[in-house]
Amino acid sequence: MAQHFDLIAIGGGSGGIAVARRAAEYGMKCAVIEGGRLGGTCVNAGCVPKKVMWYAAQLGHALHDAPDYGFDPALTTIDWPQLKAGRDAYIERLNKIYARNLANSGVTTVAGHAAFVSKNSVVVEGEHYSAAHIVIACGGRPAIPAIPGADEGITSDGFFELEALPRRVAIVGSGYTAVELAGVLHGLGSEVSLLLRRQHLLGRFDVMLREALMEQMQDDGIHIATGIDLSAVERDNDQSLTLQTNDGHMMDGYETLIWAVGRESRVDGLNLAAAGLAADSAGYIPVDPFQNTDVEGIYAIGDVTGQAALTPVAIAAGRRLADRLFGGKPDARLDYSNIPTVVFSHPPIGTVGISEDEAREQFGDDVKVYQSRFTPMYYALTSRKQRSVMKLITVGAAQKVVGCHLIGDGADEMLQGFAVAIKMGATKADLDNTVAIHPTSAEELVTMR
Repeated sequence: MAQHFDLIAIGGGSGGIAVARRAAEYGMKCAVIEGGRLGGTCVNAGCVPKKVMWYAAQLGHALHDAPDYGFDPALTTIDWPQLKAGRDAYIERLNKIYARNLANSGVTTVAGHAAFVSKNSVVVEGEHYSAAHIVIACGGRPAIPAIPGADEGITSDGFFELEALPRRVAIVGSGYTAVELAGVLHGLGSEVSLLLRRQHLLGRFDVMLREALMEQMQDDGIHIATGIDLSAVERDNDQSLTLQTNDGHMMDGYETLIWAVGRESRVDGLNLAAAGLAADSAGYIPVDPFQNTDVEGIYAIGDVTGQAALTPVAIAAGRRLADRLFGGKPDARLDYSNIPTVVFSHPPIGTVGISEDEAREQFGDDVKVYQSRFTPMYYALTSRKQRSVMKLITVGAAQKVVGCHLIGDGADEMLQGFAVAIKMGATKADLDNTVAIHPTSAEELVTMR
């Protein structure tokens, strides 16, 4: 006989845990089904370990700058095994915290991979579980291109398994994962080549951001090659990798190849058809604004929906879904507009709202743009220079701020407060009327002319 619950979350990542714990707060009997480690991609092979490595690379930059501030440059190399051991221990502690929090909330954790038997029931390792409400929150995984020798490379998952700092690395991709890993490895001492299929980085971001980042990465010594379409990968007798392009060009001598060419949803194995569901042509599960799928009683949240693949988005969507189903809030849903996001590149990027191109397409001549470019005070004494660039996009006579785009030291931390203001409908006058904090980079956002 199947164990019955009020709600089952398929996936023990940020979204699944959030929806189950919030539903449990309303007195519901809930279960989370997870075949891997609790916490999902974010905790185990994404945001959290990535940020640890980002901090390490930042320290690498600081050590380079330290002599310019009068410090003895005694530390010059990194102990990668120590860094990895410390990072992995931290992640293991988080896994245990997630398990403890679920138990404290009264949520049952089921280990294994779920497959639908019907719209209200699933099977896991031969055991059946049923619920009136089932939430698909199984996330995604890194994609690997279908070319000969592709398995000689690793993905971002494999990056976190590296036992040593690679000497020479090729990273294929142009999105946030590619630029983040390139910045980390370069900051820690690797020779990095970033291979782009097209001509620019971060295609969905404001043009100012992608141009400023590309310029800075090249200035820092990262080799960026554009128009690279790989056709095959081979491992030579000396264990180095040779990359072949469709136009016959050969690139060799790489110790490590990292694929950062996008992500795909983990819908395979779910047996969606048994529940009357089907993924779309891109492999995602379609949902309406309330996270409902086409089948009543089945919902989807997080990366598996193809919408704003960000941890806080999955958490917020999950909590609002539980509020709507069990908390007496029938209109509760996540507003997907003006979602702030950060790219932990070097320097970091912070962005909220629409790009300048999107604004001009929507509002035409009603758009007015403010921009500032400067070198932060930190670099006044250093031989290494890093620029900051900021842009505000406003619309209409009131100059409502519809986009805020930052790149530079501190952009990751300063964006949150400005995102609140923009979500509330701030105008350029509101920013102008705010007293600046000096000397900071953030003051540029309230002093632009």
